[in-house]
Amino acid sequence: MRHLFGKTSAGEEAYLYELKNGNGMSVLVSDYGAAIVSIVIPDVNGEGRDVVLGYDDVSGYEKGTCFFGGVIGRVANRIGGARFELGGKNYRLAQNDNGNTLHSGSPYTNQRIWEVVEENESGITLMLHSPDMDQGFPGNVDLKVVYTLTEDNELIIQYHGVPDRDTLLNLTNHSYFNLAGHDSGDVLSQEVVICADVFTRADAHSIPTGELVPVEGTPMDFRERKAIGKEIGEDYEALRFGGGYDHNYVLNGSGMRKAAAMYAKETGIAMEVYTDLPGMQFYTANFVAQEKGKGGAVYGKRSGACFETQYFPDAVNKKNFTSPIVKSGEEYHTTTVYKFYRE
Repeated sequence: MRHLFGKTSAGEEAYLYELKNGNGMSVLVSDYGAAIVSIVIPDVNGEGRDVVLGYDDVSGYEKGTCFFGGVIGRVANRIGGARFELGGKNYRLAQNDNGNTLHSGSPYTNQRIWEVVEENESGITLMLHSPDMDQGFPGNVDLKVVYTLTEDNELIIQYHGVPDRDTLLNLTNHSYFNLAGHDSGDVLSQEVVICADVFTRADAHSIPTGELVPVEGTPMDFRERKAIGKEIGEDYEALRFGGGYDHNYVLNGSGMRKAAAMYAKETGIAMEVYTDLPGMQFYTANFVAQEKGKGGAVYGKRSGACFETQYFPDAVNKKNFTSPIVKSGEEYHTTTVYKFYRE
């Protein structure tokens, strides 16, 4: 089912599409940014709770700088020095984050209209044509994202692309989760598990140094279920530099496996994250401030948590990191799953 979501400043119409299952769970996706606008899941009392941050209409997404719910590409996260070398050629990118590139720069993929290729009550496929040298990256590629809502309360996200030149691809979703409800305040009491023994150390501008640091004995350790706020204020280099958690975790194992989990005692709602990617950025909305959101809510610092599955930040410039390079004619295809349940 399609609903008008407003018009952009350029006069483009944006729409909302609703996915539903038989358990009372629903997801709203917009063709603007291929964004997840809401995820409603019944709590322990059967009351539907919207558990992602967002805006009431397309104008919020057009003006917003927090990337709420959007699909981020061509390369999510940071590239150090806003440059990389590929095939003997140097490429320069937008310096939009302390001399580095964050989320590939303008025009951001989460602030463009995507084409709806297919849609029904349980799924939607969206596509964005990204031309050669879009955002500074070589090659034409049709970026495709497929959202599927299952009867097991899984929101499956599949990313696809086949470039016609060697290029970089690293798509992610930037939803901010608050399992007590998007308008319930901060998430510091909510508990998280991250299935990672190490994280990538980063400098003061969040560019990895290349060093892998064990989480054991540090505030970065989420291998056992722990409240987000328990150690977020500790005097530890990574937390000082990031203003809280804003770090890439090196996920244990390979292939499709559990990456993380989140729990809210207030609602009994829990979520698990699965992915086939090597890393995940855990971000605790450190830079969100007085952001006017859905239904009159005002989002502040720590009002949500992001679980951005990915290749590691600056992977193209780090030989010891799994490469985000996709060869000409090869298929880029990754899957991430957010699965919801009640405890």
